[in-house]
Amino acid sequence: MRASSATAGLAASFIAVITSLALIHRQTTSTHAIPLGTTCPANAKKANLQLAFRDLTGRSVSLERYRGKVLILDFWATWCVPCQVEIPGFIDLYRKYRSAGLEVVGVSVLDDFKKAPSFVQQHGMNYTVLDGNDRDDVERAFGPFAGLPTTLVIARDGSICARHVGIPSLGTGSLEKSSRESFEAAVRPLL
Repeated sequence: MRASSATAGLAASFIAVITSLALIHRQTTSTHAIPLGTTCPANAKKANLQLAFRDLTGRSVSLERYRGKVLILDFWATWCVPCQVEIPGFIDLYRKYRSAGLEVVGVSVLDDFKKAPSFVQQHGMNYTVLDGNDRDDVERAFGPFAGLPTTLVIARDGSICARHVGIPSLGTGSLEKSSRESFEAAVRPLL
């Protein structure tokens, strides 16, 4: 048991270091299924919205409930510094565009979900947070998670319009501001 905990801790530390190095090396690694600011092509891959997760209260939440909405689906961890940079932008975008049909869902992965409630409260996260830890089906459906954060922008019909690994950047201002601007440019045409 002790060796298993040590191995898990070492793995988490390794992932944190790799994620931080990726951030330092080039502030962003972003791949887009489409250029930002355009709509999804007809052949965009469909997201698996059949998956259900537990929320902070232990209630089951199916991603299917977000069909018909524009969805930012963010895979993150409490230890992930780049994830923390994106969160204020997601809070702002959700506040600004919720009435237009935007939903933001954070899925905790590669982490201990017991840390999530205090983290969510500390960061003022106003959107749904779900537990995606220790789930091979999540990796199969939305992975691979080569780095965190991994964020998908999903259209109302379930098409994956953009996939970002790391912090997306338009190259203006702070990383936080740039990340928010990038996601806003991706979701606005879909609303």
